Amino acid sequence: MIGEVLAHYRIVRKLGGGGMGVVYEAEDLKLGRRVALKFIPDNLAHDPKTLQRFLREARAASALNHPNICTIYEVEEHDSRPFIVMEMLEGESLKQRMHGQPLPLDEVLEVGIQVADALGAAHDKGIVHRDIKPANIYLSPRGQAKILDFGLAKLSPTQQAFSPDGSSGSSVEDSLTAEGVVPGTAVYMSPEQVRGEELDARSDLFSFGVVLYEL
Repeated sequence: MIGEVLAHYRIVRKLGGGGMGVVYEAEDLKLGRRVALKFIPDNLAHDPKTLQRFLREARAASALNHPNICTIYEVEEHDSRPFIVMEMLEGESLKQRMHGQPLPLDEVLEVGIQVADALGAAHDKGIVHRDIKPANIYLSPRGQAKILDFGLAKLSPTQQAFSPDGSSGSSVEDSLTAEGVVPGTAVYMSPEQVRGEELDARSDLFSFGVVLYEL
């Protein structure tokens, strides 16, 4: 895809990828800025549940306007393949920053305050992230923290109203989770998340506490 133009974005390079998405750096030809484009992996591009999770991520993150949450600009489509356009971040993930070693206390406090404020903003909107971990927290060269990846976010019934079939409530949440599969990253999960029970904001705070302990 390098060099291709999708909508008004020219693909510059691949930044990385995982089970839920592939991310590229691109140039916004209209505004002359660098952005990040996130695509569904090819092997899941036609899976309805994956598409709904993908759109849910865009919906959840775009509902939040906070300096410590990665900004979503828009959702575009190319050849029937949707992609999320988001701000291009410079720096490294908190996981990379640690390199398996504890951080100085003043840095832990600075990052912790920023992430706690961002989580507070998300929870005020009825959004539970469900996958808080060092790999999903980005740090700029100036020390600004940004929460990424709302692909596993659990929305309140109001937020779930965007579902393509018009449904809301727990039925949407259930339909997006494979039977017997607990979404999240095991070592950072709250006990209730591991047990597959109903979650609220406190589950994110448990995961955040694990991150702070690791820092």
